[in-house]
Amino acid sequence: MKFNLDGLDVYFPYERIYLEQYQYMRALKQTLDASGHCLLEMPTGTGKTVCLLSLITSYQYAYPNRCGKLVYCTRTVPEMDGVMEELGVVLAYRSDRIASDRAAASAADDDDDEDEDEDVAAKGVGTTSGDDPTSSSSSSSSSSSSPSDKSRRPGKRRRVVVRREEGPEEKGGKGGGGGRRRTTRRMGPSSDAGGAGGNGSLALCLSSRRNMCVHEGVLAASDREGVDAACRSMTAPGRRGPDVVDAAEAEAAVVPGVVRKEEEEEDGGADEGGGGTCSYYDGFREAGEATSMPSGVYDLDEIRRWGKSKNWCPYYLTRRAINHASVLVFNYQYMLDPKVAKMVSKELESESIIVFDEAHNIDSVCIEAFSVTIHSRNLERATRSLGRLSREVNRVKATDGARLQAEYRNLVNGLVEQGLLDGAPPPGGGDEGDGSAASSVVRSVDGGSGLASNVLSDDVVNESVPGNIRRAEHFIAFMKKIVEHLKARLRTLSGPGGGVTSETPLAFLHRMVTTTSLEAKPLKFSYARLSSLLRTLQVPNLDDYDALTDVADFASLVSTYSEGLPRFAVIMEPDVGGGGGGTVPGGGDNPGIQLACLDSSLAIAPLFKRFGSVIITSGTLSPIDLYPKLLQFSPCISASFNMSTFRPCIHPLVITRGSDQLPVSTRFQDRGDMAVVRNYGTMIVELCGTIPDGVVAFFTSYSYMESIISEWDGMGIMRQLTKSKLVFIETKDVVETTMALDNFRRACDSGRGAVFLSVARGKVSEGINFDRHYGRAVIMFGVPFQYTLSHILRARLEYLQTQYQIREQDFLNFDALRQTSQCVGRVIRSKTDYGLMILADARYNRHDKRSKLPKWILQFLGDGQLNLSTDAAIGQVKHFLRIMAQPVDQNSLKEVLLTVEEVEAMTGGDSHAPFITGDA
Repeated sequence: MKFNLDGLDVYFPYERIYLEQYQYMRALKQTLDASGHCLLEMPTGTGKTVCLLSLITSYQYAYPNRCGKLVYCTRTVPEMDGVMEELGVVLAYRSDRIASDRAAASAADDDDDEDEDEDVAAKGVGTTSGDDPTSSSSSSSSSSSSPSDKSRRPGKRRRVVVRREEGPEEKGGKGGGGGRRRTTRRMGPSSDAGGAGGNGSLALCLSSRRNMCVHEGVLAASDREGVDAACRSMTAPGRRGPDVVDAAEAEAAVVPGVVRKEEEEEDGGADEGGGGTCSYYDGFREAGEATSMPSGVYDLDEIRRWGKSKNWCPYYLTRRAINHASVLVFNYQYMLDPKVAKMVSKELESESIIVFDEAHNIDSVCIEAFSVTIHSRNLERATRSLGRLSREVNRVKATDGARLQAEYRNLVNGLVEQGLLDGAPPPGGGDEGDGSAASSVVRSVDGGSGLASNVLSDDVVNESVPGNIRRAEHFIAFMKKIVEHLKARLRTLSGPGGGVTSETPLAFLHRMVTTTSLEAKPLKFSYARLSSLLRTLQVPNLDDYDALTDVADFASLVSTYSEGLPRFAVIMEPDVGGGGGGTVPGGGDNPGIQLACLDSSLAIAPLFKRFGSVIITSGTLSPIDLYPKLLQFSPCISASFNMSTFRPCIHPLVITRGSDQLPVSTRFQDRGDMAVVRNYGTMIVELCGTIPDGVVAFFTSYSYMESIISEWDGMGIMRQLTKSKLVFIETKDVVETTMALDNFRRACDSGRGAVFLSVARGKVSEGINFDRHYGRAVIMFGVPFQYTLSHILRARLEYLQTQYQIREQDFLNFDALRQTSQCVGRVIRSKTDYGLMILADARYNRHDKRSKLPKWILQFLGDGQLNLSTDAAIGQVKHFLRIMAQPVDQNSLKEVLLTVEEVEAMTGGDSHAPFITGDA
């Protein structure tokens, strides 16, 4: 449909629209009109993505001069592909609708011309040639006005009748639900008149080399690091580029890490272009400015396909086409991590619209972008990297000393003049965009017209590099002292006075300066100076220097944020645990130093300052009022929307007691109780015996899931469970979990049914949907609080209490309940879908816990669904499934859908009414 929303023509690719979709798009438009930021919580499965794309692309089309790019940030590659698929549908519909409207307008003009001709002819009957000088032409026109002659009249266009056909009703759609038009997604170069969307739109995905490479030899590598190393070897600036003027000399040059032809043939990975180079990259470089992309929507598959057909590297092609695109879709890290943000930030106008979808954990992403962890083994790798650097510097001094001398002169002029802050990195060296913490060398800073730097302070940006680290050999000696100091600090952790130590950056810096006799100011330049040196040496295998890069990053951050309010904490532990920021004290087998960022606003503050509109949205933002405090911004609109539905498709249940009436909970003091373990086992067996198809169960942690499964196995519960469903378990290994998910879906498709045991905060809870028969119920065992003995978490809680007056328990409840909402929200993905949300813990019965669930869940949670035993819950489950088994009433479904006329009436009635923040 095409409807008018407060003066804006919105192109929405469905025949009807839900009320919450209309409210959501209206809030978006008011945000864009006000050039402000917003927080919007949209019920899951109600077409949030298509609403975002329809409204913002319509806004771009209507106001091309005041609206920049749409930058859509997602978390995973499948989500990225889903966004591009929806965008292909939206732009295809808009292109078709614009074409049909123009054809209809042309037909209407023809009708007006014909009526005018008939009027003139009628008037000409009673006039003479003396009365009107045009009477003879009018008479001749009247005398030859037969339909056949009229159709051949010069300058006249044939009448075109455009009939819009209704599409079939889409029962499982996440959009309008009342029938999509016969418009399919169009990927790749557009063949529509005027280009994609009717205005020549270009939409691109950006991802890592592993997801975009088309070179068979490079793709043979099994992991990201291998793909990156192979790609850099074939595109190293030491082997090609403007700095190479003599081909023979370049061929004879010895560049570490370059894969030669003989080595490739031995490995069975010979390149199509031969000589250890990439033919696609060669084709891209040879084409030069001709490497432009036509209008269209390009997902990752289409980019690879189109680039391969042109013999151009898709990875570098997309990065050159960034400034020509109107829509960009990529990972959060491209905007939040200052180490990789430079690659895209300099191409974005301040009028660009930034969207963070599924942003319920955005504060955690911001903190991770500024946190650095260094293990003892990383320091050993850093020492070896310094040795390699020293040898490489000696080699370059002997063969090409002018290169190092030129770098020295640039460093005297400062970082901006050198190009580290404002210039683009050379092709093939340091332009990495996979979002990893150490994926690029020239990646940390951006000044001037680009994104404001959080890593470098003003004196670093505006001043020249200190003299004691300008020369390469002096800088290497400087870094050796830093590495040795960190090693010495870690050795003290296992001594008599060892243990966990927490310091402020100022205290840590003071001890470092006192012990090593280093100056504090050069430490601020460590990261940028290392970037400059690696670029000057034209190092292809940057992954070999990851550990050294982390040390330089650590030194720069500590020295930069040592003054003023302590926004970081330096925590040293004898045994650094993994995952989720939690640390478990151990026996000193894995000592490490962690520079933990405590303020999540550091990463996102430059975005709020630079861009007019930043949209933070998800299905699970409740309690929504805590995000402005955590991210330190003032949204112009903050709203949470209810779900309009024609039947109670969601049925939340709070189970507080087992069948023996004993309370169930995963509290630390109760989780080892055999009665609780047995009641949880009986609960899942009875639920899986009652609920058909797929069931997903979430536990609070991997350790708790492993322990309770072990106990269930000893009690015989696992054998009982396998009688009704196949059992699959999430592990920390991504490949194993992916295979388990695939087999889980196959079991559900075959009718056997399956139960998937997974972990909150894990891979399954964040990016996997269990729609339709894959997820008829989600069981949440316990409340997924963070590990409260984590020293990093304790430091952050203290910071939030001191600076933002956020109480410790309030933040812990907020974090746990948003994770719960994210887990149970996996069960429903459309209005015609249905599912059970079972919260199995006595603490969910407390008002302070369940009140933090999203509004669209609370609207289905009545008093009769609280404080249930397992037996009572089974009765409600059977009743709910009996109701949901009835055929969908299409008439009732259409009652919750708005037609174009109803939307226009709503817009006309309240177009000037203010939007009330908080509730919709």
